[in-house]
Amino acid sequence: MALLDLLSVSKAYESQQILKEIDFFVNRGERICIIGKNGGGKSTLMKIIDGSLEFDEGRRIVQNGIKIEMLSQSPTFDENLSVRDAIENELTELKEAKKEYEEISLKLENDFKNTELLKRHEELTNFLDLHNAWNLDDKIERVLAQFSLKEYEQRSVTVLSGGEQRRVTLAGLILKKPDILLLDEPTNHLDVYMVEFLEEMLLKERFTLVFISHDRYFIDKIATKTVEIDNCKLRSFSGGYEDYLRAKEELLKSMQKSHEVLLKHLKSEEEWLRRGVKARLKRNEGRKQRVLKMREEAKKNPSVINKIKLELEREQKNFNQTKSTNKQKMLFEIYNLSKKLGDKLLIKNFSTRILQRDRIAIVGKNGAGKSTLLKILLGELKPDSGVFKRGEFKIGYFDQQRTSLDDEKNLIETFCPNGGDRVDVKGKNMHVYGYLKNFLFPREHLDKKIGVLSGGEKNRVALALLFTKAIDCLILDEPTNDLDIPTINILEEYIQSFQGAVIFVSHDRYFVDKIAQKLFIFKGNGIIEESYQSYSEYLEIEKELKSLENFTAKTEKEGQKAPTNRSVKLSYKEKLEYEKLPDQIDEIENKIEELKKCLSNPECYEKIGLIKLSEELSKKEEELEPLIDRLLEIEEKLETIKHMDTLRGIHT
Repeated sequence: MALLDLLSVSKAYESQQILKEIDFFVNRGERICIIGKNGGGKSTLMKIIDGSLEFDEGRRIVQNGIKIEMLSQSPTFDENLSVRDAIENELTELKEAKKEYEEISLKLENDFKNTELLKRHEELTNFLDLHNAWNLDDKIERVLAQFSLKEYEQRSVTVLSGGEQRRVTLAGLILKKPDILLLDEPTNHLDVYMVEFLEEMLLKERFTLVFISHDRYFIDKIATKTVEIDNCKLRSFSGGYEDYLRAKEELLKSMQKSHEVLLKHLKSEEEWLRRGVKARLKRNEGRKQRVLKMREEAKKNPSVINKIKLELEREQKNFNQTKSTNKQKMLFEIYNLSKKLGDKLLIKNFSTRILQRDRIAIVGKNGAGKSTLLKILLGELKPDSGVFKRGEFKIGYFDQQRTSLDDEKNLIETFCPNGGDRVDVKGKNMHVYGYLKNFLFPREHLDKKIGVLSGGEKNRVALALLFTKAIDCLILDEPTNDLDIPTINILEEYIQSFQGAVIFVSHDRYFVDKIAQKLFIFKGNGIIEESYQSYSEYLEIEKELKSLENFTAKTEKEGQKAPTNRSVKLSYKEKLEYEKLPDQIDEIENKIEELKKCLSNPECYEKIGLIKLSEELSKKEEELEPLIDRLLEIEEKLETIKHMDTLRGIHT
């Protein structure tokens, strides 16, 4: 049974239909990503799921006792709360349950046959198990550290930036673990290390989750199902973003094939219609109407097919272009550059050359100095020491504050400040609408003031405006924030066709992998490392090195109490588990297979009963998962031990 069902739900704002007779459900353990263009209904659907928005038609059914909570885009806090207090306030129910559990445990030592106490003890155990709330204090410390909130824990939460306040809210929610967690763009304002920690928590704690995200690696890692909102309807796909692309490609092939069949059928029906006399007979009026309907469908299909085809081509385009630095113009020359802000050293003795067609991603933790380097390149900040040379060329800059836009102007005035309705783009003279429809703006938006547009729409305008300028170098600060995936695909397409240099700050790993040829990695303490690896590859290696360092440190600590050249081994208990677990897993998997076969055979399930079979299947699947997790955990430890033994020169 689903935790939540939406049945034939419709929602419109004034004359604009947003959702039309949609069905949507959430099962326990599902992690559902909602995708679609900005303004297409993603946030509306989330608010309907949350219960904070009324809908026009349909039903919303929620199981008794199910708690649904959503990450707020603009959280509000009591000004007297510290960061730690704000997080702990979210955990009051869990802490009270833990306290009651401990009190009842003590009572049961002297009154172990009290059925009422035993029943309540079991209820509390199940509740604490479900929310994994046994060691909350340790988890609070870890979340504070991983979300870079530890240094602010006693500071008033209201003095933090908007991004930091969202991290406080997110920390409380993932520790609280509601029955259904709703996250709207959770990776905004998180650096890549915070995103990896969030991924780990969501997977390890087995959240039931509905989320909106433009981070395609995050979707791939987290989603068990992807739901696309298109033209007021929902279309569901199993798996993450790559699975969605594959399924969309199959859908496109199917639509093209159906269209070809329709055209053949229409051709024969048109011939019948042209004969005239029979078509005019009253009894054939229905057939005539079917032909007219087929005509309309045949006209409509190509535009739908072309739309899907264009989306796929944009996403699946091969971006591996040949790198050539010969005879390229020098844009920036930097030698031993250093910069401090206050007492914090952000850049130390950094040297590099940036050429005409470089594609450089600036990555690293929040607060490490990435935006400071951008400001130095833009001439807004001066370095404290070192050589900084800039050639003669024009820079186009995209910032998160969208300073290039005037809220009082409409789109026509923004793109044609000197009058008219045409704009030059890469030497081509285009009508403003012809250009802006590439950025997913409908014609009716042309007269809208910039001030009434959403944040995502303003970002689209700023990017579209940027690509009309005659520039040699693009500098972009978090360009994918507040953009939907279709717009990010358009941005990637424009960047790839741009002939100048592109320098950008981003935490979006998918975007960085697609665009960057080189990384400037801010390591902290002013150190900037240059790398030609893909960002994903760099992060994977960094994670492995960190794991080895931690393992080495642990081994050395243990080695103080034991011979230092002794190789770390599995414990006796772990060895026994490792021997027994494969057989236990096989046994349960075989039983699951038997139950599934019985459920698909009426003769079998009628004898035993569908409910009984379903309950047994669910129980066996629940038994299987922790056994597989434990086996993988031991195998991972074995691999690490082998790796460490190899490093130590010990051959097993």
